[in-house]
Amino acid sequence: MGVSTIRRRLLRFAAVPAIAGLVLAGCSSAEDESSGATGPGVTSEPCPNAVDKSRGCIYLGVLSDLEGGPFAALGKDINDGQLAFWKKVNESGGIGGKYEVDIATNTKNTAYDPQKHAEGYQQVEPNVLALAMSLGTIHTQAVLDRMDAANLVAVAGTLWSGWQFNDTDKGLLLESGYSYCSEAIMGLDWIAQNKTKPKKIVTVSYKGDYGGDYATGAKKWAEANGVEVVAQVQTGPNAQVGNQDGPVGQIVSAAPDVVLLATGPAEAGEIIGKAALGGYQGRFLGSGPTWNGGLLKSAAAPAITALYNATSPVDGWDGTSAGAKAARASAAKEPATWGYSSGWMFSYSMKALLTKAQADGKLNRKGLRDSLNGLQVDYQGAIPANSYGAAKPDLTKQRAVVAVPDAGSPLGLKTIVTDYHGPTQDKISLTEPCVKP
Repeated sequence: MGVSTIRRRLLRFAAVPAIAGLVLAGCSSAEDESSGATGPGVTSEPCPNAVDKSRGCIYLGVLSDLEGGPFAALGKDINDGQLAFWKKVNESGGIGGKYEVDIATNTKNTAYDPQKHAEGYQQVEPNVLALAMSLGTIHTQAVLDRMDAANLVAVAGTLWSGWQFNDTDKGLLLESGYSYCSEAIMGLDWIAQNKTKPKKIVTVSYKGDYGGDYATGAKKWAEANGVEVVAQVQTGPNAQVGNQDGPVGQIVSAAPDVVLLATGPAEAGEIIGKAALGGYQGRFLGSGPTWNGGLLKSAAAPAITALYNATSPVDGWDGTSAGAKAARASAAKEPATWGYSSGWMFSYSMKALLTKAQADGKLNRKGLRDSLNGLQVDYQGAIPANSYGAAKPDLTKQRAVVAVPDAGSPLGLKTIVTDYHGPTQDKISLTEPCVKP
């Protein structure tokens, strides 16, 4: 689609509409010598909605943006994917045939607010064995010291590069796939090989959030490839900053070949639409949390379809891996975002950890933490297999899924590459997080 056509369509709209925001009871402790189940979050009593009432229950907590935050649609889908995953596990015999898993009883909506996240953590911590989900980078960082003191392991609902190093995640976070830093590197390699080899790039990212890791990855790629970063623009959700006119102005003025986005979907739609309306003709590359299929129902849809590419750490809803097929089969209907797939896929690691700890007679908080070192996780092809406890991440094994906006495809995205790596990842060695809090 030509830029002039995009401009004509966009001019019909006075402004780009905001897209809907995307991504209890205590438990008695069991004392089961055969499984080492002692401490909070494990009970010999069955789960509230047990498949087999002869089994005990493992309670896991959830801290996520389920309503009111910029990633609410994404967070809800992640939670739905996790609920479906554990339902399948429980129906298939649970953990070691002795326990089922409940993640619903201790679920708290954080609205992607660090303070609400901390409050939710305080409420669920006494009742759970671990956290099935902790959504948000700075949100999880804010309670990490308390998690450390409590030996509380968590599934990382964030791809911050720091979770890949034991000295920064304290050996507590179950991360899957790549980091935001690596996502930018692989995404830019794909753009350079398949769309345009950029000479100038701009990053637009949430300030002090996951965007910092993504923007740093872009800078590392630029340094490795002799490309100029003309601006690294920080922004925030529209609820905080009002609109994205500032970033749009800088994009149009700088006229880079590629703009990298690490924002919420509403902000991404506004930036792409207004920049195209202002005459920008380059490409946009978006981190996973930036996408929502609702963008293709907005005034910015023509610009997004023509100028945008998305990346993801997990096989898409149209994927062919066994993991993707299992996630699709579990859903009553097509979800709104790729969060359902990530919720399903990220849960493989917790299942593997619980299974190992139970088999070793260590089904307690310290046992889980100890069992994490050396844990092997198979994601049924939807994410490259992972081994926890290494001194640094093996970037050579990381792969990205690349997609293009397509209104006729599930979630508005059509997968074009499922295992892209790129040459720059092999030139860079990460010995510490790309960005620190």
